[in-house]
Amino acid sequence: MTLGLVVVDLQNEYLPSGKLPLTGIDAAVANAGQVISHARDTGIPVFHVRHESDENGPIFAKGSTGADIQAAVAPKDDEPVIVKKHINAFRETDLKQQLDAAGVQEIVVIGAMSHMCIDAVVRAAADMGYPVTVLDDACATLDLTFRGVTVPAAQTHAALMAAFEFGYATVRSVDEYLSA
Repeated sequence: MTLGLVVVDLQNEYLPSGKLPLTGIDAAVANAGQVISHARDTGIPVFHVRHESDENGPIFAKGSTGADIQAAVAPKDDEPVIVKKHINAFRETDLKQQLDAAGVQEIVVIGAMSHMCIDAVVRAAADMGYPVTVLDDACATLDLTFRGVTVPAAQTHAALMAAFEFGYATVRSVDEYLSA
């Protein structure tokens, strides 16, 4: 099966200096960089997804530095950048068409945020019939609060990865993936 790498929303907004800093983002980006390098070296097509809101949006504002993809994982050469306005990278974008045009039959997903955009793209891809692998340590999220209960980022992330393994994806570490 032809593999494709989907890099979701590794944007400046998620850095400690951004408006929505994520727990573990630096480690996730470093790991993502290894995966992207491996993909480039082995001819696996890389698809970058970038979230963008309106120019006056509170985060990912069009034209802002926060909306830019982080330099450490920036697209090179002719790698496509899919700009999305919704959580799901397939919604109202040409991501599926680009994957199909490249002959991609199976995807590897990395990026941010585990509990939102990663969740949405993984479930949508699985529903479309793509076998999906998520590299958990190349993804990041943040603490969540619901009805006065704070769920630490590590637990939020673990719950999502467990749900993926239950029915949507194979979950591997970057080391497991690169050594396979």
